[in-house]
Amino acid sequence: MAGGSSPSPSAAPVQVRCAGCRGVLAVGPGMTEFICPKCRMAQRLPPQLMPKPSSSSSSPPPPKSPAKPALPPLPQPRRGAPPAQGVDPTKIQLPCARCQAVLNVPHGLARFNCPQCGVDLAVDHAKLQNFLASSNSAAPAPASGPTTQAPPLPFLPMLPPGVAQSLQLVPAATIPMVLPAAEPPEEINEVAIDVEREEDEGGTVGETFTDYRPPKLSLGLSHPDPVVETSSLSAVQPPEPTYNLTIMDELDETRALSSLQIETIVYACQRHLHHLPTGDRAGFFIGDGAGVGKGRTIAGLIWENWQQGRHKAVWVSVGSDLKYDARRDLDDVGAMCVQVHPLNKLPYSKLDSKAIGIKNGIIFVTYSSLIASSERGRSRLQQLVQWCGHEFDGLLVFDECHKAKNLIPDAGSQPTRTGKAVLEIQEKLHEARVVYCSATGASEPRNLGYMVRLGLWGDETSFQNFPQFLGALEKGGVGALELVAMDMKARGMYVCRTLSYKGADFDIVEAPLEERMMNMYRKATEFWAELRLDLLSACEFFAEEKGNSNQIWRLYWASHQRFFRHMCMSAKVPAVVRLAKEALAESKCVVIGLQSTGEARTEEAVTKYGVEMEDFVSGPRELLLKLVEENYPLPPKPDSFQQGEEKVTEIQRKRHSALDISFKGRVRKVAKMEDVSDDDTDDYSPSDSDHESTESDEEFHMCQICNTEEEKSLLLHCSGCCRHVHPNCLTPPWTGMMTDDWSCYTCKMVEGEEEEQDAHVADFSKRYDTAVEKKLKILDVIRSLDLPNNPLDDIIDQLGGPDNVAEITGRRGMLIRASDGKGVVYQARNAKEVSMEMINMHEKKQFMDGNKLIAIISEAGSAGVSLHADRRAKNQRRRVHITLELPWSADRAIQQFGRTHRSNQTSAPQYRLLFTNLGGEKRFASIVAKRLESLGALTQGDRRAGPSLSAFNYDSNYGKKALTMMYRGIMEQDSFPVVPPGCSDNQVSIEEFINEAKTALVSVGIIRDAVVCNGKDAGKLSGRIVDSDMHDVARFLNRLLGLAPSIQNRLFDLFTSILDVVVHNARIEGQLDSGIVDIKAKNVEMKESPKTVHTDSLSGASTVLFTFTIDRGVTWEVQPKFVVNLFFPPLHVKLAKAMLDERQKDGAGSSNDGFYESKREWMGRRHFTLAFEGSTEGMYKIIRPAIGEALREMPLTELKSKYRKVSSIDKVSKGWQAEYDASSKQCMHGSKCKIGSYCTVGRRLQEVNILGGLILPVWGTIEKALAMQIRQIHKRIRVVRLVTTNDNQRIVGLLIPNSAVESVLTGLQWVQGIDD
Repeated sequence: MAGGSSPSPSAAPVQVRCAGCRGVLAVGPGMTEFICPKCRMAQRLPPQLMPKPSSSSSSPPPPKSPAKPALPPLPQPRRGAPPAQGVDPTKIQLPCARCQAVLNVPHGLARFNCPQCGVDLAVDHAKLQNFLASSNSAAPAPASGPTTQAPPLPFLPMLPPGVAQSLQLVPAATIPMVLPAAEPPEEINEVAIDVEREEDEGGTVGETFTDYRPPKLSLGLSHPDPVVETSSLSAVQPPEPTYNLTIMDELDETRALSSLQIETIVYACQRHLHHLPTGDRAGFFIGDGAGVGKGRTIAGLIWENWQQGRHKAVWVSVGSDLKYDARRDLDDVGAMCVQVHPLNKLPYSKLDSKAIGIKNGIIFVTYSSLIASSERGRSRLQQLVQWCGHEFDGLLVFDECHKAKNLIPDAGSQPTRTGKAVLEIQEKLHEARVVYCSATGASEPRNLGYMVRLGLWGDETSFQNFPQFLGALEKGGVGALELVAMDMKARGMYVCRTLSYKGADFDIVEAPLEERMMNMYRKATEFWAELRLDLLSACEFFAEEKGNSNQIWRLYWASHQRFFRHMCMSAKVPAVVRLAKEALAESKCVVIGLQSTGEARTEEAVTKYGVEMEDFVSGPRELLLKLVEENYPLPPKPDSFQQGEEKVTEIQRKRHSALDISFKGRVRKVAKMEDVSDDDTDDYSPSDSDHESTESDEEFHMCQICNTEEEKSLLLHCSGCCRHVHPNCLTPPWTGMMTDDWSCYTCKMVEGEEEEQDAHVADFSKRYDTAVEKKLKILDVIRSLDLPNNPLDDIIDQLGGPDNVAEITGRRGMLIRASDGKGVVYQARNAKEVSMEMINMHEKKQFMDGNKLIAIISEAGSAGVSLHADRRAKNQRRRVHITLELPWSADRAIQQFGRTHRSNQTSAPQYRLLFTNLGGEKRFASIVAKRLESLGALTQGDRRAGPSLSAFNYDSNYGKKALTMMYRGIMEQDSFPVVPPGCSDNQVSIEEFINEAKTALVSVGIIRDAVVCNGKDAGKLSGRIVDSDMHDVARFLNRLLGLAPSIQNRLFDLFTSILDVVVHNARIEGQLDSGIVDIKAKNVEMKESPKTVHTDSLSGASTVLFTFTIDRGVTWEVQPKFVVNLFFPPLHVKLAKAMLDERQKDGAGSSNDGFYESKREWMGRRHFTLAFEGSTEGMYKIIRPAIGEALREMPLTELKSKYRKVSSIDKVSKGWQAEYDASSKQCMHGSKCKIGSYCTVGRRLQEVNILGGLILPVWGTIEKALAMQIRQIHKRIRVVRLVTTNDNQRIVGLLIPNSAVESVLTGLQWVQGIDD
């Protein structure tokens, strides 16, 4: 070791902390460099602990420019040397320009971010060079000498984005330490890391729904059916009702509206009394779930406004049939005098004109009519605005307003005409009382774009415009939209209740492919793969333009998707028929739901084959036939190459045509000259002589190419076809002599190259005939394929025909079995006495009256239709709702299920969700069932209404990442994060799977440019997946259907397994957006009176800061509540070991149940825990002294790798109680924690701050405060729910870290205590 002078005997060793392992070391006197005996890191003493030079030293006096000595070569460790520590000499210590934190900067690092404040920094290399020079040329200063100044520090300037600087460092230069050493990194504490991850993930999921009753109104009767509200929304109170209903006395008599419907009308009318800062009247949003009674609520609103003198209203809905429901609802509330005028039945002229004469009432208009216009260009929207007038202050109701949701589409898409029309009519009617009404209207922030009357963005809000509002919500994740729902309710502009599904049954019924269907499906996948190859070949040779080829492939893949969805539907037909017959046998009635009817294929078949056919139309077959017949590429027809007599005839025709044109051209020229000349002029005088006229004709001819007249001598004259042309008009131009026997290029080919041309034409004919023959063969193969019939017609036929089945769809005609049983006949759906417009209403009545006990509904025909066991209907049998085809959109699934589960029903429906064993159908069906079982409407304010849809939302950022990882594994660019399904850990089975997967992906066009390798990789497929496909989840799921069932399911299982890993990793890293989470503790109390930090001027609602103290710990003396419930009656933990042993003897426990201590010490202590096997074998529940039960169960392997079992109950009790006591004031990181007292990781007693009430008005302030936080999890918008243990008060709002509270309050500028 190198040192200064020999130490004196009385010198004491210096204690320092190792720069590597953080162990405390004693450095022997006089030592300046040393190696840590534990981590073997070479280092030296920090400058302030360097030994002082001896006074007898012969060294020269120190220079005036001070510096520390250069570091000599590191010594080798010697035996017996005392262990020691100091400063890492491999880094430069420099201060940050913003926060002044001292940073250890590695050599060569020129630009980086400050880990403390995050600013972009760069080393000032000019000052660094001066610093290096001064420090390397200086000598140590004597202790007793005058105080010297350190050389100027090279500071770290902040750089603007995009500016880069290079750092010029002397190679192997030794940089002395000129500042006190920065704190070395914290010692690794595995338990603290686990706890921090758990806390970042969020709390457990509590109850989702609570029973709903109007909190501040007691008008009317209770709702006829149980209604619930998400517990998140129930934690928010609406404003005080101040509006007095004019129709209340009438409603008390008729009892037509329930208390919650009356509450909606009161708050809507109260909201309509206000104006937004823009000057527009404020709007209201009814977000009640399907079946709650939104139609009758709207009718009540119209009747209230009618009584107030507003006798005009516009009601926009999805279908013209719903006007009958509107009429019924108006009659129910007593508004019989209010007329309903369907706009689609009226001419485009002024509605209040004498011809039409509509002065007041309700104009009922569909969304499709709203964007319609006449041939003269007059639009329905203009007609409505003119009828209303610009001072119109009546109701403008957008029923089922989710139809306008694509006003602000995803990037690359265009807004829909419907969305733009909905926005335009609101802009033109500033005073209209707007009501948005939909159960699924706010499924994502983007779909709020047309709801401009809610005042969520714009003047005097936190967001200047909708894009800014959208960006903030998308950044905030799932919880942000939930906050919007809570915010709207608090401001009195939103209600959202859902019918309880209590009593409804949900069964998932598997309909596995029968052997015939399995063979059918497999052969279909093989055919589509062959067809793709045929089209590739044909497009390569025959497609004339690239645009045509692109169009063919667009049609091919669209048909591919429809074909296999149709196959999946057909596979479930036998199960549908069986379930329907079983339900009828049990005296129930049946509703069968599907999305598409196959009408287009049926009509095409009827056009080709006539109205009488041998059997029902096969939708897949007709789709394939149409695709090939209309789009199979063919070479040009050989008809354009005439031969023999046809060629001569054509030449003669051209000869005569040329003469005629020349003569006509001459006449035109003369006529033109006559027009511009006077009779008295001498410029031109036509001759009366025929001879002179003829000579004039011969002197001028018309060029057959440019159609201009020229002297004969300047034109070429073809001796074959007699055409006259300019030499320069030919392609290429003629540059030879103008001879009498000249022939044009066409005639030369005809006359001199007849044989070559004949061969060319023959070749074209052969190619054309070959292509046509190939096309005909493909069509013959399609006709020979065994393919299923149209499921809709097939089901109706098997269940007794139209006499027994009510069809409520959008199609106009249907195929029915002929009376003699031979063949089928196409006929219109409506009978003579029922118009086509009324057919769905007629069929619905037949079902509700019990004349038909089976109904089939499609999405197009059933919007808003009620088919439940209504107490007012004759047919009150229990409904069995069978889903033949589940929509991929969760919004649409909720709408379909709402047809049979509605208010005022005698019994809740039974749901039978059918799925095949293909393409993930089972997974989707199970998720929908679980969501409905827990009353989960996706768009309610609490996304955890049932399991999170993130489990099925494959097309998310996590899904895209999982798909990319899977593709990279298949293309052998990376390894799989999981073992592929059906494979073992050995590489051979994985390679076999990869080859099979590559072949499959080639067949559906995901892997392109595929070739078979030679050499060492002989037999392997190689190719490429384009970048756009690498993360296109929708394309993957669609193409997946075109694969054989075995590989299809293996690929899908692999994708979902990788997705689970990606989501799990995001959860561990604290990046998973989990929406609203619960804060659970054994004791939760409000610390101080809440503080109002903002008040909304429009509604009077306020933003409130709540501060709570929580205690999460588990004492040694009192057994945790959950262990009591699981194991034994109440007792003390000190007996837990004995009881765990007893549980093990009874076979209820595991040999691994018991108390554990951490294997690694941390700051001289070990962590203790209680572990017992959970519901899953090999997974263990973990209970810690400081935080109670851990959120996640720990695998046994992880438990044993980090902990060891402790048998001494005395040791456990002491360690447990010590950790319990220590955690009351300190986090698990110890006294050296970077965040200090603000850190809550593993801390038993905590202070929790929640910002509740209105959040949107203060959103910007909160974002700024959170952006300044050190921990990444603290920078996120986190919505939490907390219930106090002393008075059960539920609070929902934003979690504000303790370190951010002051910033939030400062930003909001004022704080006011709430009056008790």
